[in-house]
Amino acid sequence: MPIALPRAMRRQPSELGRVSEEGPDELAERARKLLTGRVEFLLSAPQLKFLPEPDAPEIAFAGRSNVGKSSLLNALTGRKSLARASVTPGRTQELNFFDVGEPLALRLVDMPGYGFAKAPVKVVERWKMLVRDFLRGRAVLKRALVLIDSRHGPKDVDREMMKMLDEAAVGYRLVLTKADKIKASDLAAVTAATAAEARLHVAAFPEVSVTSSEKGMGIAELRAAVLADAES
Repeated sequence: MPIALPRAMRRQPSELGRVSEEGPDELAERARKLLTGRVEFLLSAPQLKFLPEPDAPEIAFAGRSNVGKSSLLNALTGRKSLARASVTPGRTQELNFFDVGEPLALRLVDMPGYGFAKAPVKVVERWKMLVRDFLRGRAVLKRALVLIDSRHGPKDVDREMMKMLDEAAVGYRLVLTKADKIKASDLAAVTAATAAEARLHVAAFPEVSVTSSEKGMGIAELRAAVLADAES
């Protein structure tokens, strides 16, 4: 019996043709122009009733507090303060939406950071309910990026997020951040370990993206992946 792919990992024949016709360099340049062009904050949604109309494909960014999510969003869009890093880990407990392109081509969704130790139990539960309901009910959500700190590799809280995405049938990429902060041999080891972790999850892509917001490592490739996912 064939295995059914999660909805976010399926592509129609016409979409597959479009991807195959475009070379990687062309895709990367188109992604650069789009993601460093018009990008504007749209709204913050503390509850599902505040979500924007589902009129554009969405790419969601998830990760532990202090994983470098804000820095990566800024690097992808060529900005310094599109997404602001919170001084207090776990402070942002809303879904933040950013419009990309003129006319609107896609939306980036900055999800609340998870894994913060000092948050009250009620805050953690509220976060889980918001994220779980968003993932399960958002038809325009094309892909999620799960950010993992290169210095630590996947932690149990990351695995919990991955399990949530598996259960919601949302395809996702694992993205290592802060790759410039460790030596090459350690980076190779954590990349291999993260790829092994990905193979244990039904909705995870097998390839791991390695990035450094500070040095620009892997940013062009990730931009291209975001655009390809949005158009899938």
